[in-house]
Amino acid sequence: MRKLLLLTCAVLVGLVFIARLFYLQVYSSSSYNIFEDTAILKEFTYPKRGYVYDRNGNLLVANQPSYDVMVIPREVETMDSLKFYEFCRLLKISKDDYVKKLDKAARYSPRLPSPFVPQLSKSDYAVLQEKMRKYEGFYIQKRSLRSYQTTIGANVLGDIGEVNRSIISKQPYYKLGDLIGKQGVEKTYETTLRGIKGIKFIQKDRFNKNIGPFKEGSLDTLPKPGKDITITIDSKLQAYGELLMKNKRGGIVAIDPSSGEILAMVSGPSYNPNLLVGRDRSKNFSKLYKDSIAKPLFDRGLQAMYPPGSPFKTLNALIALQENVVDTEDRFRCAMGYRYGNRKMGCHAHRSPANMNIGIYESCNAYFANVYRKIIDKYESPAKGMDVWSNHIKSFGLGNYLNNDLSVGQPGKVPSAETYDRGYGKNKWYTTFTISNAIGQGEVLATPIQLANMAAAIGNRGYYYTPHIIKEIEDDTIPTKFTTPNYTTIDKQYFEPIVQGMYDVYNKGTAKSLQVKGIEICGKTGTAENFAIIDSVKTQLTDHSIFVAFAPKDNPKIAIAVFVENGYFGSRFAGRMASLMIEQYLKGEITRTDMENFVLRYSLEHEYKKPYSEEPFGINRKTILDPIDEKEFQKSLKIKSEITKS
Repeated sequence: MRKLLLLTCAVLVGLVFIARLFYLQVYSSSSYNIFEDTAILKEFTYPKRGYVYDRNGNLLVANQPSYDVMVIPREVETMDSLKFYEFCRLLKISKDDYVKKLDKAARYSPRLPSPFVPQLSKSDYAVLQEKMRKYEGFYIQKRSLRSYQTTIGANVLGDIGEVNRSIISKQPYYKLGDLIGKQGVEKTYETTLRGIKGIKFIQKDRFNKNIGPFKEGSLDTLPKPGKDITITIDSKLQAYGELLMKNKRGGIVAIDPSSGEILAMVSGPSYNPNLLVGRDRSKNFSKLYKDSIAKPLFDRGLQAMYPPGSPFKTLNALIALQENVVDTEDRFRCAMGYRYGNRKMGCHAHRSPANMNIGIYESCNAYFANVYRKIIDKYESPAKGMDVWSNHIKSFGLGNYLNNDLSVGQPGKVPSAETYDRGYGKNKWYTTFTISNAIGQGEVLATPIQLANMAAAIGNRGYYYTPHIIKEIEDDTIPTKFTTPNYTTIDKQYFEPIVQGMYDVYNKGTAKSLQVKGIEICGKTGTAENFAIIDSVKTQLTDHSIFVAFAPKDNPKIAIAVFVENGYFGSRFAGRMASLMIEQYLKGEITRTDMENFVLRYSLEHEYKKPYSEEPFGINRKTILDPIDEKEFQKSLKIKSEITKS
């Protein structure tokens, strides 16, 4: 009986083992995950990141080799003091650095590789590679860093940096130490530029030693290179815009109205994109990030929301014609301003009464206050009129992100009836409460790219293409949303009087001193009030200088918006800069060297220091003009000459 029991037990145990082996071989093999197998080492091979070219085929961003010292914590052997000292000396790190880095890697994963010392120089790599075999658990991994072939366009091109744990948790493709686009086109077109990593699986024995490719390398994959892209930027125009913005703060955005392609996107102050490459990236980024006064990382062309000022009057004129509340010959009196109740909206001296043409080229506040009131008061309630007005404004791309392919942006602000209901109570406000909207002040805010797009829509007589930075993708096409026109709510027939008014701004209006021979430019000057809270007191600073334009008058090739913070009236800095940018793009040379010398010679840095000093906030020509020294001026002229020759 006992023999039978023992035999039965042996048979049952055997059957259990056979069943388990059958399950593991047949049913469980499909759930095997090679990436979880600790007996297999995974070595990633990084692909070539795609190059970036400007619209004329000039190489802007390439690659350079980089070498990372990687560590697998559990494979690191204890080193004697001499060997440890030599290792730290080779890597140029201290003992404390070694301990901190190894601890960080172990917390990430004791069995997975992670960067120990990233981005070695070529010389350091040459010395280290011969000795790496002495240090168990460490190896060198080769990959590419960016090499910026230019010193301009940092806000456009962006940069790449290491992924953090948050990115890794959301995007499993990335591992600790991987690089990802952080800003600009590097961020927007990350998946296009990065390519796909290759991988090698290496078998280890029970002593944790490499014994060769797993399954003879049948599962290994080669890296797939990233795609090259061509962006819409004209690098020469971009460089010239950055030169004009030197010693100033603001933004310049230039667009091709026929396509929506962004020709230049300047933010001042800027920085050299090469500062954010290599082992000094973190230090340099911190320095730029902590500059809370100049804010070089803040893209003023896309993120700064300013009152649009007088250029906004052109939209009120278009809406008035569309709503049939005025015609082009209706005239309104201007007695140095517009009175409503016991208040007055000021204006400058000019001929009066003004019709629409005069109102535009003389930038008459009284004319547009009357026009705005007629638009809102056409309807049974201010709320209804406000919503009709708001929808017209939004059709020009204001009040939204424009659905573009840029990595950052702001929607601006276009008020509606709800805006004033929240502020004053439902049905407790009137048209005069919102009268500042007539002249682009009040609750209206816009970014430079929105105003450049607005100018493009006017130049096109009623439509615009979504502004975008991508022109071509290697072996691919750009999204159709960038080639589909967006139509405004204004009929085409109403644009011609406004275009003529903007043309007369240059011929006989507020920008008549800015004419460029041989180019028919249509523009609009603007001056926006500028306030800041200083010691808990709302304080008026020097006004912002604003200018929008397009050229030529018919079938325009460039539309532009320029904002210069604290630059005073529109034609002083912004108008000159816009005219120079237009001439540079259309002619390839500058004939108005008088305007160029003015912009390059005068700095606004002293204006930006006023909130932090005891200086008065005077708004006049004497306090705003501050020439740079002759040596710096000559240096700027030399840079300009190099731009022209390139």
